[in-house]
Amino acid sequence: MKQREPIRQIMTQNPIVLNQNDGLAEAEKQFKEHKMRHLPIVSGEKIVGILSMTDLARISFVDSYDPNNFKVDTAVYSLFSLEQIMVRNPQCIPPTTTIKEAAEIFLKAEFHALPVVEDEKLIGIITTTDLIQYLPEQY
Repeated sequence: MKQREPIRQIMTQNPIVLNQNDGLAEAEKQFKEHKMRHLPIVSGEKIVGILSMTDLARISFVDSYDPNNFKVDTAVYSLFSLEQIMVRNPQCIPPTTTIKEAAEIFLKAEFHALPVVEDEKLIGIITTTDLIQYLPEQY
């Protein structure tokens, strides 16, 4: 197993993002269109927040959450803004962080995605799913 491999090797580069002024309907569209569960929120190239599909489902009062059949009553979107439900100032890591260090962060955290930032610019995102997909390659 590679001991000091940087997160840059397995992160999603140039992730799809939302602008902080985008609406919740746009967030839902991106989640569905790209089959993803986390969207960094940016102002210019700087990350200001992160939104998960779970955050969006939480405000919609869905009784059962199925990521493969994600349906939201879009009327609720008029009650909230993206800035109200996103996680502000998420923990970020540099691309030199090792895969092991990222895994250790996830073990202690209650979130499943870490934006990767270099010189205050969002360059990628790493998720717990990325780490799980990486693991079988090591054996």
